[in-house]
Amino acid sequence: MIIALFVVSAIFSIVLVTLEFRRDLMMFQQNSYRPDRYRHWLAESGDSTSMMRLGGFIVFFAAIVGFGHIIAGDILIAIFSLFASINLARRKYKKPLVMTLRATRILVTSLVMAAIVCALAVIFFAPIAWTPSLFALAEASIGCYCLSHLFILAANAVLDPWEKSINRRYYNDAKNRLESMPQLKIIGITGSYGKTTTKHYLHRILSEHYDTLMTPGSYNTTLGVVRTVREMLKPYHQVFIVEMGAKQKGDIKEICELVNPQAGIITAVGPQHLESFKSLDNVQSTKFELADAIPQEGFVLVNNDFPKIAEREVDNTRCIRYALNNEKESQYIATNIIYGATGSTFMVEDIRDNWTIELATPLVGECNISNLTAAVAMAHSLGVPDAKIAYAVSRMEQVEHRMFIKRIPGSLTIIDDAFNSNPVGSSMALDVLAAMPGKRILITPGMIELGDQEFELNEKFGFKAASCADIVIIVGKYNRESITKGLKDGKMPAEGIIHADTFNDAQAILKSVSQAGDTVLYENDLPDTFK
Repeated sequence: MIIALFVVSAIFSIVLVTLEFRRDLMMFQQNSYRPDRYRHWLAESGDSTSMMRLGGFIVFFAAIVGFGHIIAGDILIAIFSLFASINLARRKYKKPLVMTLRATRILVTSLVMAAIVCALAVIFFAPIAWTPSLFALAEASIGCYCLSHLFILAANAVLDPWEKSINRRYYNDAKNRLESMPQLKIIGITGSYGKTTTKHYLHRILSEHYDTLMTPGSYNTTLGVVRTVREMLKPYHQVFIVEMGAKQKGDIKEICELVNPQAGIITAVGPQHLESFKSLDNVQSTKFELADAIPQEGFVLVNNDFPKIAEREVDNTRCIRYALNNEKESQYIATNIIYGATGSTFMVEDIRDNWTIELATPLVGECNISNLTAAVAMAHSLGVPDAKIAYAVSRMEQVEHRMFIKRIPGSLTIIDDAFNSNPVGSSMALDVLAAMPGKRILITPGMIELGDQEFELNEKFGFKAASCADIVIIVGKYNRESITKGLKDGKMPAEGIIHADTFNDAQAILKSVSQAGDTVLYENDLPDTFK
């Protein structure tokens, strides 16, 4: 019976370590397998000193003491391991772990390291008797749980040379495939925001005239592009649209060195990822790495509505500027924009070449019209006939989680703008909400990764929301203070400001405050790393 107790305790502790290693690996994956970003997340989140982690340390040392008896310590380990394992197993994640080959290698290596530690504990502290051996195993497992972050980082460090070798092989293979298709037109798209939506719009239009491939989802890193080329690019493709993301200087340059784009679009330069970029000037220089990489015979489209774009000269290639609001020095402009119940109508004009096209689309919102203008300008520059452009724009589908409007007959109108909120996009989303009928409800955790400007920009967001929404439900505590201050400064009534600890709590509140005919805007959905 006693041995059975020690067996159960050892099993529970091993399960706990495995579940915790998987969770830590998930967070490491969400931080792009970057040790520096992972350590930054640990420092910001306090995960290494969470209540559960501290509880593990207490159990570890208390079990050593054993309250004077080894059985008491073993029971304590069993109870804690069972409770913590159930807690981990029940957790729901917005972006769960994807068991790629790399993730599998890191998990297996970290578990092997933990197994070695446990084996050494058994050998040195209880080499003979079953009961002490099982206790030493359980005790060492709890120690591995408490230091799980170190095991993930250590496993990554051990595997780093191998991973670099694999990535280099994949990179060279993708490079060779691209070089074997000299007729392929490659278009890069980057920007602080709007790049994914513009990519989808451009792909839809160009597909009417060319065999076109785009990087899927948010495959906007070098390895994401490499994977797209190796798994999806076919010899018959005529155009390859490459989304280029960045969190630090040199990221876009690295992608450009792989694909060598002949054309590009820069959608925006704004205060996004300022925690890593540190300044707006660094954001500007990084986004314009795309323009700098385009050859003289190519061209780049840039959005002149952003001051940090309008002020930046481009002299290495042809620079075509487009705008909705800043027509000065812009070649393509969107005019006569009219929003209606079924979508929008507008015109895109090429001022220099005296070309105009009238368009209708089911999309609404200034951000969508701006992104469509970029896509239309690129398509026209690549020789797509007007009729095909107009047809594609008229059939354009909303991109999920990016100003995605869903009208439910007899119920609510949902504006889903939950993907990666930013100061410009969130302001435009509020404008759309303000124009909607019925009670207007905003559900948001605010904006993140804005560096020193985060409090100020979320406060401004709250201030504007006060005049655009009737009820604001603030999710989580991350930006609660700044948004609430902005709402109060904007004269939002106290009963219209509601705090919710989680998204599920916000959904429950929504059911109690909404009715048929109301409109709900979901603005941003923070990833697990910002819970």
